[in-house]
Amino acid sequence: MMKVAIIEDIVNIAYDLKKLLNDSGKIECTQVYHNAESAIAFLKNFPADIVICDIGLPGMSGIQVISEVRACHPKTQFCMFTVFEDNQKIFESIKAGAKGYVLKNSTPESIVASILELYNGGAPMSPEIARKVIDAFAQAEVTTPPSTKHPLSEREIQILNLLSQGLLYKEIADQVGLTTGTVKQHIHRIYDRLQVTNKTEALNKYHNRN
Repeated sequence: MMKVAIIEDIVNIAYDLKKLLNDSGKIECTQVYHNAESAIAFLKNFPADIVICDIGLPGMSGIQVISEVRACHPKTQFCMFTVFEDNQKIFESIKAGAKGYVLKNSTPESIVASILELYNGGAPMSPEIARKVIDAFAQAEVTTPPSTKHPLSEREIQILNLLSQGLLYKEIADQVGLTTGTVKQHIHRIYDRLQVTNKTEALNKYHNRN
């Protein structure tokens, strides 16, 4: 049977949740904490399989708990149990290492199901939260500008710079310690990667990107 700990500063919510989980017959919950500091002190010595954690705790936040406990017990999994629906809190929690995010107004059945899902390798989220995550990723895809990083290796950049100085293939070869044939191969590869057909186009495109 999985062992679950609860971190919730509102006492009646904490113990109602504890009773709900224990009554399921599949979850054992004996650890209940009402602030982050006491939770961290005990969980470092008495780890749980899953920690159900409120975000808005007095003192340290629930998000800070994740970092502190995971440093000692990386296998402990965290499910945020909160009223917060704003994107910042959601992504701060996920970035810290939370694998589940359940709202307090979820039904008792869905709360138990979420904890079981998390224990079995899932990443449970309330439908409202899942929608926010999907929308945020979709927005990031739209607003993120295409990469302007050039596709050339350091050697190809070196050769292109020498080419821009008007050096001949043999002179470039002598400077970089390659054969003339190898230099020609590098230059053809530069043209292919920049999708150009001559030196002037290659230099213009490279300098525009940088």
